[in-house]
Order: sequence, then C-alpha cells, then structure tokens
Amino acid sequence: MSTTLIEVRPAKAADATAVASTHDEAWRSAYQGIIPGAELEKLINRRGPQWWDSAIRKGSRVSVLVFGDKIAGYANYGRNRARSLHFDGEIYELYLRPEFQGLGFGRRLFTAARRDLMQSNLKSMVVWALSDNDPATEFYRALGGRMVARSSERFGPKALDKVAFAWTN
Repeated sequence: MSTTLIEVRPAKAADATAVASTHDEAWRSAYQGIIPGAELEKLINRRGPQWWDSAIRKGSRVSVLVFGDKIAGYANYGRNRARSLHFDGEIYELYLRPEFQGLGFGRRLFTAARRDLMQSNLKSMVVWALSDNDPATEFYRALGGRMVARSSERFGPKALDKVAFAWTN
C-alpha cells in the first residue's frame, strides 16, 4: 500500500514556478468564456514565476496545497482591501489545478487560510468571486459564506458582475 502526502504549507520562493503554472491552468479553466480572451491572457501573463517569487519573498501570505510532490493549488490572502466592507481579512485568490477540483482540496486550502487569518486576529473574512463563475460561487456558499456585497470589474471592454461572500467569528 502506498500513501500520498497531502499538505498545506506556506509557499517558498522555490515554489514560484509551480505556483505560476497552477495559476495559469486554474485561471484558463475558471475564466475561459467569462473573461474576454485577450484580457485573460494579459492577466495570466502578468503572474509569471518572477511575480510569484517576488510576492513570496516580500512576505505575501501564499499557502500551497501539495499533493505528493506536485503543487495542486494555492491561496493568497491577508487584510481586507475593501474599506467599505467591515471585515478583517480577505482571501484574494484560491485556485486548484483542474484535475484536483471536486476532491475536497479547495475546502482544505480554504480552512488553512481562514485559520491563518484568525491566528493573526483577522476574525471575519471576505472573498470576491465573479458572478458568472458558478463553481466558485457554489463553493463559497457550500462553505457557509453569505453574500454581503455586489460590484463590477472591467476586463477590457467588458464589465463583469462580482459578489462578496463573508464569514464572521
């Protein structure tokens, strides 16, 4: 019998290339047909290995979910950036490679990020998701998030609706 180790840990600079690759795969899967093609390419290309290396080295909170020896997903989180929303923390991004979705790994990554925020005294939390990204909105609802705000974001010529989900305590 073989055992595969699954762990969530802080990202290291050596993980930058794998996180960039995970970001690329996850975003293509999540946003193809939602974010216009040229805009999606720009967003993905801005987040190459150097960007992730810099973010990790500067102390951005990035956690990775490792399955065996492969980075299957990542979460990037910290203080809430939306001053109009009165929540302490925010998960900025939580993504899994497509082949690791639907296996409970997203819940595991979410729980680890939330626990880290709470240990930093950021007791309440918010997450934004594009309204058209049904898997994401269903995921956050299933985790007990309640919708607390709506907004929109421009992607080139297209404005897309987004929703904020929140958790308290």
